[in-house]
Amino acid sequence: MMAPLMPHDHRSRLAQAADEARGAGVDAVVVAPSPDLVYLIGYDALPLERLTALIVRPGTDPVLLVPKLEQPRAGDSAAGGLLEIATWRDEGDAYQVIRHMLPRSGTFAVSDRMWAIHVLGLQAVAPEAKLVPASQVLSRLRARKDQGEIELLAQASRSADQAFDRIVRERLSGRQERDVARSLREYLVEAGHDEALFWIVGSGPNGASPHHDPGDREIGAGESVVLDFGGRRAGYCSDITRTVSVGEPSGEVREVHDVVRRAQEAAFQAVKPGVAAEEVDGAARRVIEQAGYGESFIHRTGHGIGLEEHEPPYIVRGNAEPLEAGMTFSIEPGIYLQGCFGVRIEDIVAVTGDGAERLNQASRDLTIVA
Repeated sequence: MMAPLMPHDHRSRLAQAADEARGAGVDAVVVAPSPDLVYLIGYDALPLERLTALIVRPGTDPVLLVPKLEQPRAGDSAAGGLLEIATWRDEGDAYQVIRHMLPRSGTFAVSDRMWAIHVLGLQAVAPEAKLVPASQVLSRLRARKDQGEIELLAQASRSADQAFDRIVRERLSGRQERDVARSLREYLVEAGHDEALFWIVGSGPNGASPHHDPGDREIGAGESVVLDFGGRRAGYCSDITRTVSVGEPSGEVREVHDVVRRAQEAAFQAVKPGVAAEEVDGAARRVIEQAGYGESFIHRTGHGIGLEEHEPPYIVRGNAEPLEAGMTFSIEPGIYLQGCFGVRIEDIVAVTGDGAERLNQASRDLTIVA
């Protein structure tokens, strides 16, 4: 469950969503329980087999349809007093109810995360409608964070920095990966997170698997360890990666870490309003390719972050979307040498009026731990 957000201008967001729908030729946006719903009206609805849906239509007041038993909870949320809340009962047909709230035909943008049973139910009662992903309407709104959202992301990032600072003061040698992961989860919450969401601890050869699940492998002296973790604070997410060395690193680890550090810095320096997202990816990739490790950089350079860990914009080859002030995303190049080790360095950054700001401040140098 997401923690309650700081006050936001939900009326403005609803109006902007209607404007975006009009510009995209969309007749109605149907938003199921999801981060989209939280963003638009501040209601963190339960995803259930019972239909909950926000309907946003250009030129018409928005309405939230909820199961009757969820009416008190919806009314107590930020949605209460913001818009009409309509209800349906268990003995009724929610899809027939929502059908009368929508135009008879046209283009409906439905939540990317709407359950298939609800999409099929909507299709059954509106066979003449064309259904498209709601991200076509809402992703641009959510990608451009306002100052309040950026501050929430900065707070989450500072908390993640604090968790990293604590773990590197501890002995890692001889501990199991899952034990280190357990500490990271605790430190995130103690530093102010409402919940920890993920924790990657990849020691030695396990570091070459970017999404390695921490296991019972004991961390050995002289090994590098990839630490990638994050959570949610006041509704907004954190995500940080650092690679540390248990004792003195080998020359190869030092070399690879320096390449990744320089690639991460090159990508950061490339961030400016108007620059294509793929150019940031290219800046990191060129450094790694020139060092001879191009085939070992196997993922995109970054992903957007906000109410979700991964959301637009995606910093990847082929994405020509121009960056805009207020966009927030990770910069996380990596090199993965199968059977040996991996290195990744990740910060969350925000696009400013003339460049970028790092939201993570933990050292990006190769930290040596016990």
